[in-house]
Amino acid sequence: MTPRPRRFRSTLKTLHLWLGMSLGLLLALVTLSGSVLLWEQPLFAAGHPELVARPLPDLATQARSLETVLSSKEAKGLRGLSVPDAELPVWEAQARGGDRFYFDATTGEHLLTRHKSGDGLLMLLDWHTHLLTGEVGETVLGVVAITGLFMLFSGVWLYWPGRQRALKHLKPHTNPPVLRWASFHRAVGVIALPLLILMIGTGTTMAYRGAVRNGLTAAFGEKAPAKPPKTAPVDGPVDWAAVLAAAQAAVPDAELTRITLPGKDTGTIALRVRHAGEWNLAGRSSVFVDGHDAKVIGGSDATKLGPGGRLSDALFPIHSAAVGGIAWRVVACFTGVLPSFLLVTGFLFWRARRRRPAARG
Repeated sequence: MTPRPRRFRSTLKTLHLWLGMSLGLLLALVTLSGSVLLWEQPLFAAGHPELVARPLPDLATQARSLETVLSSKEAKGLRGLSVPDAELPVWEAQARGGDRFYFDATTGEHLLTRHKSGDGLLMLLDWHTHLLTGEVGETVLGVVAITGLFMLFSGVWLYWPGRQRALKHLKPHTNPPVLRWASFHRAVGVIALPLLILMIGTGTTMAYRGAVRNGLTAAFGEKAPAKPPKTAPVDGPVDWAAVLAAAQAAVPDAELTRITLPGKDTGTIALRVRHAGEWNLAGRSSVFVDGHDAKVIGGSDATKLGPGGRLSDALFPIHSAAVGGIAWRVVACFTGVLPSFLLVTGFLFWRARRRRPAARG
């Protein structure tokens, strides 16, 4: 009878192999797309220099142009807009279907439309976050990411030769092919383990961000984030100059970053703001303004959250390299390529092992 530890190891090897050859391929393609998306803003700016080479108007001028934007034919179906800033001094509007529209921040003139189905970067973003299949794809991504973590930990467990021989077993070999690919696969998997856990782990939390945030805040006994209070729907036009001025006055030292337009059942306008010290480029703070009279009726300051809320807010900036400067972006980009390297070397090792008996015969 085969001893239990040996049976367990054999089962773990089989799982590690076939999960790597199936879901590991999907994981590799997702992380590769993530490496490209880390450079999304520079790539977009390089492709559309006419959008970034514009003056940034003052807030009052932006408000007037916003009224023109929201009265245009492109405004139908918009869910929100990113406020112009020095990096992208135009209105970027997000449609519910995933398309994006760009408008002059001074005049409100329509400048560019990017269709999700025809724009390379938007398609890559949809693949990386939803596998091109909406909520179902996001759920599958969560499973793939958890599988990736399992493969990392199981790989280290299968490799571990004991503390005294650990470094010796990381020595790379060039021949024979079985040792070559096994040593490359093992060395990269073990040495880069912290980076892979960090990037795949934070990616996993993106698929379950609501549950993760609720779990972290509950673990530290903190209150849930404030939700926008509901007001009566707005029938007439919104005074956007007054809304933006009121929001900026409520947070004079913060930057307005995004506007969520009021829905059919409420007149509340939610604005995302970024206080100094926030890692998220759009900020995780908020200001809620009544669309009827432009009065501030609530909000939140992410810099005053407890440890659970701050940890939750830090996960996405770490994963997207929004913090850490160019050095962390390069490291994160390199880390995104590693699952593909592990997939290829793992496959070559498996193939070399299958061919070895035939070669001896």
